[in-house]
Amino acid sequence: MSRILTALTAALLLGGAMSSAASDPAQRLGKAIQIKTISHQDSSQIDLREFRRFHKFLRASYPRVFTELEVETVNDYSLLIRWPGSDPSLQPILFTAHMDVVPIEPGTADDWEHPPFAGVVADGRIYGRGSLDDKQGVLGNLEAAESLLAEGFVPARTMVFAFGHDEEISGKDGAGKLAERMREKGWHFSWMVDEGGMVISDNPLLPDSPVAIINVAEKGYLTLTLVATGEGGHSSRPPKTSTIGRLSAALERIENNPFPTRIVGPVAAMLETMGPHLDQPERFFFSNLWLTGGLVADQMGEDPTTNSFVRTTTALTMFNAGVKENVVPQRAEAKVNFRLLPGDTPETVVNYITEVVDDPAIEISYDQWDNVPGVSDYTGSGFSVISEAVSEVYPEAVIVPSLLVATTDTRHYIDLADNQYRFQGMLVSLAQASSVHGTNEYIDISSYEKAIEVARQMMILGAR
Repeated sequence: MSRILTALTAALLLGGAMSSAASDPAQRLGKAIQIKTISHQDSSQIDLREFRRFHKFLRASYPRVFTELEVETVNDYSLLIRWPGSDPSLQPILFTAHMDVVPIEPGTADDWEHPPFAGVVADGRIYGRGSLDDKQGVLGNLEAAESLLAEGFVPARTMVFAFGHDEEISGKDGAGKLAERMREKGWHFSWMVDEGGMVISDNPLLPDSPVAIINVAEKGYLTLTLVATGEGGHSSRPPKTSTIGRLSAALERIENNPFPTRIVGPVAAMLETMGPHLDQPERFFFSNLWLTGGLVADQMGEDPTTNSFVRTTTALTMFNAGVKENVVPQRAEAKVNFRLLPGDTPETVVNYITEVVDDPAIEISYDQWDNVPGVSDYTGSGFSVISEAVSEVYPEAVIVPSLLVATTDTRHYIDLADNQYRFQGMLVSLAQASSVHGTNEYIDISSYEKAIEVARQMMILGAR
């Protein structure tokens, strides 16, 4: 009997501990990381059962959201949630994030401090794939909404949450289908906020102040396929110029001739906003870009951490040729990825690269990446709401508009929202931000809690 009582007591204590953990946002994020919602480029490798598990987890973790709000599953795996406002005359606002994560690079799992899908919560951190990109975004929004529902908050303005399931592989089946569903419903939004911006703790220009980067634009995306064809055959009788040699020479010319630097509107706005907070001579240079812009752009282009802000970037990413070591291939193919500054187009990139390659035997082709978002208004109401929310949580932060050098699901929604912003309120270092898609991804618990509070404030202030 005593052993039974001891076991029962232990079970009750364990149940209490689990209940306590279940009420902890950090523990919930850790559990979410354990669910392997991985998007593989080869769709046959995607385990869609994990997405169903994730939905089940979300429904159990946020019961008020999933019982009190209007919830719809779109295209089997994406979620659309509507929180009706009390004043239907007010244009709604849209919050987006994505449930999927990228795979772990083969052979790197042992390089992680904790296993990438263990969801370890330790040492004041939450470790694992998706802790930054972007399960913290999905759960952070749900944590904020759940807490506001518990407090009896009633928004005047309708709010919608759209969580896609395939952002990491273009978002066509997730955000693309969510957007289609919203068009069917006739919804249009005053503004939206997606992933992308964050609060940087160690900006080298402002080491004593966190810098909140609210991205008002993002770069375009383009991949060119370059193909060389020619004489092949036995390696004992090689041609004077092989397909591999021809294509390699073209790629070397491309890499050695980057696009010129220039300062575009969002980057100018970022620098000009930072200017008054800087010491000389940076203050002068950033506050007088009409005079110093060319020099500033060239200097930024020399620094790997700022190069992407001032030029359309070039990345050689794939090279395929040959089937056997003693056979000269008749065909060699390479892919080159570009991230386009606002104002550049696929046509301008192709024209530039064609001129640089200067070889009519190299065939250049591409698939169109549609719907590159424009530059949103950083004096508008949406930007003001996000800024005010940041100031509530980070009163010491310097808030700047900026350019996201990556791409997001935002492009699927551009006709649905008057303005598109990208920001989540987590505080990270530059080194930590670089772990996105890399090894040892983590978020500080305190940073995640602040991100949730920023999301709460955006909802409170935005729903007025």
